Amino acid sequence: ASTGSPPPSHPPKEGEKKTLAWLAGFLRDWPGPLGPAEPPPWTASTALLRPDETAAELTERARGFLGRRGAPPLLAASLIHAAVSGILQSDLGNFKKQNLDQDEAGDNTSSISPLTLRHFFNKLLEICGEWQKELPALKPSKRYLQISIHATRNTRRKMEDRHVSLPEFNQLFGLEDDVDRAYFAVYDGHGGIEAANYAAAHLHVNVAHHEKLLENPAEALRDSFQKTDEMFLLRARREKLRSGTTGVSCFLVDDKLHIAWLGDSQVMLVQQGKVITLMEPHKPERESRTACVLSPVSHSLSFFFQFTGDLLQKPYISGCADGTSFELTGTEDYVLLACDGFFDAIQPGEVVDHVLEHLTQNHGDGLQTAERLVAAAKESGSTDNITVLVLFLREPKDIVGGGLSREGVGQAEVII
Repeated sequence: ASTGSPPPSHPPKEGEKKTLAWLAGFLRDWPGPLGPAEPPPWTASTALLRPDETAAELTERARGFLGRRGAPPLLAASLIHAAVSGILQSDLGNFKKQNLDQDEAGDNTSSISPLTLRHFFNKLLEICGEWQKELPALKPSKRYLQISIHATRNTRRKMEDRHVSLPEFNQLFGLEDDVDRAYFAVYDGHGGIEAANYAAAHLHVNVAHHEKLLENPAEALRDSFQKTDEMFLLRARREKLRSGTTGVSCFLVDDKLHIAWLGDSQVMLVQQGKVITLMEPHKPERESRTACVLSPVSHSLSFFFQFTGDLLQKPYISGCADGTSFELTGTEDYVLLACDGFFDAIQPGEVVDHVLEHLTQNHGDGLQTAERLVAAAKESGSTDNITVLVLFLREPKDIVGGGLSREGVGQAEVII
């Protein structure tokens, strides 16, 4: 995150007051570092990690913890970046125990013990104390975004969907240029939650660390699907996991909307009341597949994005994402990401009607839009897990005021 503080002669802005108040409350609850006998306030998702998993694992634990504590999102992202960077730059030799065994791929793993997590928490606490004394300048996004998210287990026994909402992408990864970035994703797990959890923790981290993030974010997004797939396969083999997940991701970079997908979760764009077709989901009945399907033997499996430990199925399941990009003009209303539990029950054109009716009834308040859409899918017969993420690109009240009418379906301008 950027450094510096406002001139002392200027009174703190309202957002800064809330940030300082949160820091004060947090430090009251933890007035000093955790001692050797005190457990950290979170646990690791697995006992063993490879070096390339450490940053994402620590980031995910801290995001969940600070979110539950009600930390302002901009502050939380900046704190996490500073703490993770501090940990990775320190000598972790005393905090890791090398595993003498190797997995079948020959990759060494190391344990992430309570000692490691305690060290990370104490680093986070240390930074909170420093920032309470001198708060850095936390640079917000210049783009208008209002986000509405709702997810339900519905009638299924387990909830296997996951979603990611990162309007603070730059702050989470310490990107200090003048480019606005935001990342959103929906993952629809099957056969267990492990693969969806892994994708939700690692895929955006792989995007952020991709060597071409700055020059070619669309390529970074697509490549990160395969990278995350490969990483999870190593864990799945070691821990005998057999879960999988589909996924769709949306990466906003200034005036470009980059999307990537594998499977039948979908993203759609509405521009001045018209549905813009951005993608064709991967379904069993689709005859062609441009990404790298390794074998046509199992046609029904070859169209699923699957981080999986079932190595008997993996040769027939693609880990390579399709992608496209769209040039934003400022006239777009919103982007919607959702799993097949939603789109199997609600057609894209119906989304426009539901959203407009909801905004009209609620005087332009869009915060509960996703909840309304999930309810509509359930009423239309969906029994699957449902996750809906609506990303308003302009004020919802202006969408109502513009008198939207659905005049048909447009085609996206593909720029890559």
